[in-house]
Amino acid sequence: MAKDTVDILIDSLKAAGVKYVFGVPGAKIDSVFNALIDHPDIKLVVCRHEQNAAFIAAAMGKVTGIPGVCIATSGPGTSNLVTGLVTATDEGAPVVAIVGSVRRAQSLQRTHQSLRGVDLLAPVTKKAVSAVVEDQIAEIMLDAFRVAATSPRGATAISLPIDLMTPVKSTSEVMAFPKASFIPPTYGKSPEATLQAAADLISAAKAPVLFLGMRVSESDDTINAIHSFLKKHPVPVVETFQAAGAISKDLVHLFYGRIGLFRNQPGDKLLQHADLVIAVGLDQAEYDANLWNARNTTILHMDVASADFVGNYVPKVELIGSIADNIAELNGRLDTVARLQLTEAGEAIQTSMLEWVKSPEAVGRPTGPIHPLHFIRLFQNMIKPSTTVISDVGSVYIWLCRYFYSYKPRTFLMSNVQQTLGVALPWAIGVSLSQTPPSSEKVISISGDGGFMFSSQELVTAVQQGCNITHFVWNDGKYNMVEFQEVDKYGRSSGVELGGVDFVKLADAMGAKGLRVTSSGDLEAVMKEALEYVGVCIVEIEIDYSQNHNLMLNLVTSDVM
Repeated sequence: MAKDTVDILIDSLKAAGVKYVFGVPGAKIDSVFNALIDHPDIKLVVCRHEQNAAFIAAAMGKVTGIPGVCIATSGPGTSNLVTGLVTATDEGAPVVAIVGSVRRAQSLQRTHQSLRGVDLLAPVTKKAVSAVVEDQIAEIMLDAFRVAATSPRGATAISLPIDLMTPVKSTSEVMAFPKASFIPPTYGKSPEATLQAAADLISAAKAPVLFLGMRVSESDDTINAIHSFLKKHPVPVVETFQAAGAISKDLVHLFYGRIGLFRNQPGDKLLQHADLVIAVGLDQAEYDANLWNARNTTILHMDVASADFVGNYVPKVELIGSIADNIAELNGRLDTVARLQLTEAGEAIQTSMLEWVKSPEAVGRPTGPIHPLHFIRLFQNMIKPSTTVISDVGSVYIWLCRYFYSYKPRTFLMSNVQQTLGVALPWAIGVSLSQTPPSSEKVISISGDGGFMFSSQELVTAVQQGCNITHFVWNDGKYNMVEFQEVDKYGRSSGVELGGVDFVKLADAMGAKGLRVTSSGDLEAVMKEALEYVGVCIVEIEIDYSQNHNLMLNLVTSDVM
């Protein structure tokens, strides 16, 4: 029996397991909004900007594994999705974007809100297509979800001409595919010869280091396999920023921290003395190989995708397939694995990772602006290990990625590949609504004042959706991550001044609770109040970024070991 195309689209969303759709309405896509508004199983959430709708959908996809869905109209509605979709694709978050377009007969004309949407979205997604006839809707929807959810995960986009989605004209004989069809295939282990070559490479190494990348966090099976490997073969471990939480608390004695950006962390020092780097689930865009592998150390590449060979990333062996299965296979094949023997100075590397908590900056002073280490020390002790923490981009993200610990995958999120400003609050909304039941646990997001204003309009969305979010704004009145790098280059900064926003009043205007910390002595009490509050709370903190230049001090090789 023929069925309206819009109904087939909605049936496909339900079969895919979608619970929420985030978007901004418009005439070219309003048939889908009309069909969703009364749906018993799928909730339509109206956002204030299409970019934020994509951010929210990405966070939901990231933590659930089921692609999040965003929806926008033609023209600027579609173009506003670009930043959100490229972020999702590069950060490994599965998203399906549904966009409207002009009538098929007008697709090559200059008309109201005409746009070559597929051409625009193709470079920022894994796949972008346009429906041409009614019978394609079910197939296109199925393909979009399967492609988005297949690792390496990312965004897909579907363009729907308005005349194709008008119920009185659109009928199709091809119905929505069943639920089982939306589950993408899984990978198996690598070939026998390759597995043995990898095992031989590890056995021959005298100083192997395990380097974990963002795709290890996609699967609990992968995390469990890594933990089993390390319990049998206790080799040193480093993480990229996006692999946060891959190392559990009981294995932290093997952990040498996260690495990225400025090549001056304990993990960077460790890698200088490795003779084998076992790169697991590493997306090479997370940390350029010429920064961490200037010595061209031997690499074993383990991932679902083959390596992109560049000057400083030329793996000797590639294990392509299920990361969990391949690690488990290696674990069974290896009897003993050498552990990097460090000098006395080298052993001090890991010890130094924890010494900061005793520093005057971390202990805090009675008055004055708040040092980032003071905030992080208090914050780490106030939250539960299961709490999801989301960092925006800026100086705040460097401090948190270096000093904040998480011991569970997908509980510390940040945009590291694109370094997209404004993700923190929308991602917090997506995580909060993805919980069962929705908003049952506190979600925490942290941003600078600049990053917060990129998406602050969604504060009212969080309130209206009943989210349980505490958002900390580290306020210095500037785009500080740009500022301290400009000062290093030119001896001065330019184009970084902000200010002018009372974040407490902004919170109040949008129905959230607003708090402010202007003195270090008040920080702990205000943080406690904010974290105990059920609902949406914004905390403005006067931050002390006077030591930010130290974040980019160069690594001195002679001092390493």
